[in-house]
Amino acid sequence: MSIPKELRYSEEHEWLKVDGNKVVIGITDFAQHELGDIVFVELPEAGAEVKANEPFGSVESVKTVSELYAPVSGKVLEVNTELGDSPELVNESPYEKAWMIVVEASDASEIENLMSAEQYEEMTNQD
Repeated sequence: MSIPKELRYSEEHEWLKVDGNKVVIGITDFAQHELGDIVFVELPEAGAEVKANEPFGSVESVKTVSELYAPVSGKVLEVNTELGDSPELVNESPYEKAWMIVVEASDASEIENLMSAEQYEEMTNQD
């Protein structure tokens, strides 16, 4: 199971790549593995506001539908529209090709409250 060290993680299994106040968000390798084959991804439009710990979209797998929870609050700057045509990228490349949204974070302290790779690894090993 891949857990890149440079990323931050939420308890809902989203990862964040922080670049100043811009945050790239996707779901972790652990999450895609648990969900199984992803067949559909629903994401917000660019310009939408997301709020920390509230749903911003969903992923549907052959097993279930799972909400995506925003790890931070802010405005959606970019959406990975490629996932609409190729939802399987979430399984194939959760950290590179399957990023979901880019958010302009409105509260930097929300990022600081997220887990490091080590903390996330510890949490997923207990599941």
